[in-house]
Amino acid sequence: MNHTYMPVVYCGLFLIGVIGFLILWGEGLFKTKTALFLSAALLVIAMALRGFLLPHETLDYQDFLRGWVQFYRYNGGWRALGASVGNYNVPYLYFLALFSYLPVPDLYLIKLLSILFDVLLAWAVLRLVRCFSKTFVARLSGFFLTLLLPTVVLNGAYWGQCDSIYGALAVWSLALALENKPFRAVIAIALSFAFKLQAVFLMPVFLIFLFTGRMKWYHLLAFPVTYLLVVLPAVLAGRPLADTLLLYFSQAGSVGSGLNYNSPSVFALLPTAGRETLWARAGIAAAFGALLLLYIFCWTQRRRLGDRSLLVCALLITVTVPFLLPHMHDRYFFLADVLSLALAVAFPPLVHVPLCVSFASLLGYHAYLRMRYLLPMRYGAYALLLVVLTLCFYLPVTRTGSKNYKT
Repeated sequence: MNHTYMPVVYCGLFLIGVIGFLILWGEGLFKTKTALFLSAALLVIAMALRGFLLPHETLDYQDFLRGWVQFYRYNGGWRALGASVGNYNVPYLYFLALFSYLPVPDLYLIKLLSILFDVLLAWAVLRLVRCFSKTFVARLSGFFLTLLLPTVVLNGAYWGQCDSIYGALAVWSLALALENKPFRAVIAIALSFAFKLQAVFLMPVFLIFLFTGRMKWYHLLAFPVTYLLVVLPAVLAGRPLADTLLLYFSQAGSVGSGLNYNSPSVFALLPTAGRETLWARAGIAAAFGALLLLYIFCWTQRRRLGDRSLLVCALLITVTVPFLLPHMHDRYFFLADVLSLALAVAFPPLVHVPLCVSFASLLGYHAYLRMRYLLPMRYGAYALLLVVLTLCFYLPVTRTGSKNYKT
């Protein structure tokens, strides 16, 4: 790897750290010198850790991302957005086209983009925690625990993935909804979906917001408008409108035939060999059935569901849906990692929940990044099953007025 540009890259890391510092300053969290200096030290640690991981190249980068940037570099950059490149939606491709103009190695640019959104993700968790606790200790904990969460660190700085982008926007959508800003919440989840299909693991919770009166049907109109505006530059560059709007549907047949791709899903527990089609249909039916049961409960209790209940519902959906669906991959519990952490920061008795979710996710990360299993994936599935049971037990306990649990 060419290290000529490392000073520029480290300057980029420094600027991202400064952005994090300014975010905390704007949130009013530097009321004491201890908080200020501790935050600065933790930001340095978070950025230094990522700087250490930056040079690593994974097969995903070598086989896909590098080639996509090169395509834009050799075909006119932005002018090539009309072509169908890769299997990511066009908003992420805008960044890859931009990187094709820059002299810095694209590996670093791709990772710096994800690291920037690591900080924005941590900010989103801070705001989500703020819906339940006004103490600066809880909010700072939410920010820095997210920034230092192993799967968050590894996902962008080491793996070069962009889950922090859709993840940050998805968590922002939840925080904005709980702050009674429905239009902004819908715009945020639309942007999240525009970057990555995995936003659908959180989107079902918006129907529960409708049940409880936190949103009106007309707020949802912001979703298609936002999505259309985001993909419009690619359409203007020559990409067919129908192909652009229906990209995710066209990719539905490319998920592969495997029931489980290093994922701690229920299929890590089942003897599925030779009956993949049957088990896949059963998993899809189970996921829809679980959502239906949750909707029935939320509908019957809609006048009693408070903010805590809504956060538990969001986490329960982001764990249960990918746990039951077939063809899930190692990184598909990213939202569950982050939301479980937010829940535990807001309500410390549930500290075992993020520990179980992160343990399960890290087993999948290890399987891909090290090309071997640390432990059988069924251990991760057992951990997630414990989380689902915990949340199902805890959800009825949280029924109360929306303001009663805030401190």
